[in-house]
Amino acid sequence: MSEKTEMMADMVKNLAALLTEQDSGITMEEALATVFNSETYRKVMDERTHFYYQSPHYVFAFLEEELTKGKFD
Repeated sequence: MSEKTEMMADMVKNLAALLTEQDSGITMEEALATVFNSETYRKVMDERTHFYYQSPHYVFAFLEEELTKGKFD
């Protein structure tokens, strides 16, 4: 696994973990499904955005906004 791929996978795991911390009623499987089906995930996986280099809390803010508003502003 390349370093970029590993960083992307770690970001996905961290985002799912942050979702479960925020909402204790959500399972890790549900959190992962939420992340995988988000625009935020597509941005994390896009090497041009460099989202995978960012802090998980920074990227999580984008995911929260997407889940709340349905999109980024």
